[in-house]
Amino acid sequence: MTHNLVRKAPFERAPITGWLTQKGYGQGVFWILLVTLTSNMNDILMRLAGTSLPPEEVTFFRYFFAVLSLLPVMIYQGRKSFHTKRPTLHIIRSLLLFGAMSCWVKGLTMAPLATGGILAQTTQLFVLPMAFLFLKEPVGWQRVLATLAGFSGVLIVAIGESGSEQFIQSFTTMKNATLFFLLAAIMFALSDVLNKRFVEKESVLSMLFYIALGTMVISLYPAMLVWKTPSLKELAYLSVLGMGGNLILFFLLRAFEATDVSALAPFRYAEIFSACIFGYLIFSETPSIWTLIGAAIIIPSTCAISAYEKQKQNEQASC
Repeated sequence: MTHNLVRKAPFERAPITGWLTQKGYGQGVFWILLVTLTSNMNDILMRLAGTSLPPEEVTFFRYFFAVLSLLPVMIYQGRKSFHTKRPTLHIIRSLLLFGAMSCWVKGLTMAPLATGGILAQTTQLFVLPMAFLFLKEPVGWQRVLATLAGFSGVLIVAIGESGSEQFIQSFTTMKNATLFFLLAAIMFALSDVLNKRFVEKESVLSMLFYIALGTMVISLYPAMLVWKTPSLKELAYLSVLGMGGNLILFFLLRAFEATDVSALAPFRYAEIFSACIFGYLIFSETPSIWTLIGAAIIIPSTCAISAYEKQKQNEQASC
């Protein structure tokens, strides 16, 4: 599961016809595909660990190992890297991240990887109403229509995960994986809205470290309540998982440094196809027809929202 931890400053606009020839495009695609593969790897590791360990414990160890892998970098960068201007923000985002990751792990143990890959794209759908409510951003009819279409795709996936006759019952009894994926997406979206409003002056390294540290601390007590001693193999999975979360941000930043963010946006949907492939090869999973129909609606809807956002940025830049 990929998730935006930072928002980069706008890049200079490049004509669409120049994307394939502009310097750095190939490198950008390379790094963004590494993001996709690392995200898939993390989902696989969470699935493997989450089948025998509680989601709260998986979340704790993920961020425990993330902190361990970041700490040497923080120490090398010196005391200034530990400085933060918004400790309260880190606490709030850590609470959201703990809830989101716990729900995500739970969902991965109940549904095919492909379902998680598809519903990972829904975070952007939830950002729209939250930005309207909390940031008072104007919302055009195009975004509203695309968001409603996207949610209809989510509904189709949810029905497919339960069977139409047991749909309501599966939600009320918390036995529908889509419910956990959507709860995670809501919390990820709220975290993105907080990013947009508050973290313009916060350093990436400080933000990443304190979010990992805060989530580790917050998840410790819930993990202790359901503690199961992990095996050496599970600890190996969790250690790689912790480092993988940090690598995703590193690869994202390298991709954004190489070329325009908008030029790389279509490649994020490669996560869906690679999730289908890995799910089939590792877990012998095949997406249901309902899941594929839902994906056929969700992907164009989120693409439309991205295109609309790009158009708005271009109009503002030309003013």
